[in-house]
Amino acid sequence: MKRTLLTLNHAVLFLCTSMYLGTGGSLVLFSFPVEPKLTPDNYYLQFVPQVQAATHFFTYMTMLMIALAIVMSISEWRTKLRWVPIVVLLGVLAATGLTMSMIFPLNDEMAKGITDSARLHEVLSRWMSLNRVRVGIWVVQWASMMVWYGYWAKKAREAT
Repeated sequence: MKRTLLTLNHAVLFLCTSMYLGTGGSLVLFSFPVEPKLTPDNYYLQFVPQVQAATHFFTYMTMLMIALAIVMSISEWRTKLRWVPIVVLLGVLAATGLTMSMIFPLNDEMAKGITDSARLHEVLSRWMSLNRVRVGIWVVQWASMMVWYGYWAKKAREAT
């Protein structure tokens, strides 16, 4: 029973890292390319409602990830895989710090309404640069979880 609960814990943590990676990939591949076409008249609907919804959802998911990573750290502490949840936890904390200190102020400025085209593109450029960094952190989190799953997949193959 304990092993089943720990596997579920780790699977949900992997799901969360995958959701972050998917969101980041979507931003870079589908949202960022439209930036040159955005104006003060049309940017709001392209970014603000989606960012606000994502912020609400990911706030709770981030809290869950911290708890899941702590449980995984405890369960893996005496194994060579102890670094997997530590890397994920450090990544969550780093991405959260970046988001709260540097990305949220830009989100707030966009939500209040930007009327100057030059300022809009300056804010969007900075926002996209910071999000590229955050996506990089999310890639590291996901890759770390893949190490754990890869290890256990290899063990399962060796056992058969």
